Amino acid sequence: MDKNTLTAKPTVRLVLKDGNIFEGKLFGAQRSVAGEVVFNTGMVGYPETLTDPSYKGQILVMTYPLIGNYGIPEMDDVSELQKFFESDRVQIQALIVSEESEHYSHWNAFQSLDEWLKEFGVPGIYGIDTRRLTKILREHGTMLGKIEVDKHKIEYYNPDLDNLISKVTVQQVEKHGSGKKRILLIDCGCKKSILQNLLDRNVSVLRVPYDYNVDKEDFDGVLLSNGPGNPIVYKQLVTTAKKLIQKQVPTLGICMGHQILSLAAGAKTYKLKYGHRSQNQPVKEVGGNKCYVTSQNHSFAVDTKSLPRGFQPWFENLNDYSNEGMRHEKLPFRSVQFHPEAAPGPVDTGFIFDEFLKDVK
Repeated sequence: MDKNTLTAKPTVRLVLKDGNIFEGKLFGAQRSVAGEVVFNTGMVGYPETLTDPSYKGQILVMTYPLIGNYGIPEMDDVSELQKFFESDRVQIQALIVSEESEHYSHWNAFQSLDEWLKEFGVPGIYGIDTRRLTKILREHGTMLGKIEVDKHKIEYYNPDLDNLISKVTVQQVEKHGSGKKRILLIDCGCKKSILQNLLDRNVSVLRVPYDYNVDKEDFDGVLLSNGPGNPIVYKQLVTTAKKLIQKQVPTLGICMGHQILSLAAGAKTYKLKYGHRSQNQPVKEVGGNKCYVTSQNHSFAVDTKSLPRGFQPWFENLNDYSNEGMRHEKLPFRSVQFHPEAAPGPVDTGFIFDEFLKDVK
């Protein structure tokens, strides 16, 4: 066999549905994948970002040019809440960066980004013009794409048609904390920081799968978590949320939870052109002058004009004026499109958890 054949590196390319092709270099796992290509403008926080279950089904482009320079902490005990990860695995389909840092330096680093992606079977591509790619996505909107390694061809995959939550929810009931207030956490792909924020406020939490029969449990309040995919796919979740509204159970929705609660109330959702994925999204409280900088990761939004009587917009995005939250005028229902738990990002809106727990008697 030719000596060059043994040392030849695999060829890799990103193929967009509109016909654009980007050739680059492979790192991480050597496998072809397909998904929806989206971009995130965050400069730091890639361990938290890549383990966010809301990214399930998506090929993530990082617009910051250098990723991996501070390595990855050790995932030594995935059963415990960890500060540096939002779930127990890498959730993205694949990672696209301009430059992958081969060498890393940080007191808490355990392995490189390349090693970490290989561990979870996630491919990465670097050495492409991510600025040009991001401009394409901003102009045309997020689109389907695939990363093909060598001559391995695959079909496009549309995650908006899939039940992604079933792939990231907990598989059995979990009990956490020992506080007097009992919160039912419906896990649609819940980030660990959401659970930690509840526990920091001295409540007991019953974390259940997304399709759990909530009639089987006693609780004082409910949190509908973040999660991946198209909210209209999850009709069973909407039915559950309708029950909570009918029973007037104090409820907080975050991200996907906000969309599900809004659908249950009678509102409509729509897909944003390229979504909000960053740690610097400005939102303003409706009727006030205070602005908060928030962490966000979502493709869909609630149509403010479709909110039914009794429900009012709570926050709006100052970049595109899309809906960022709602609450009921009298009843204990509230939800936000952004992430009050941050991780990564600013903690300006941590008070959202406190507002929710004031409703819980």
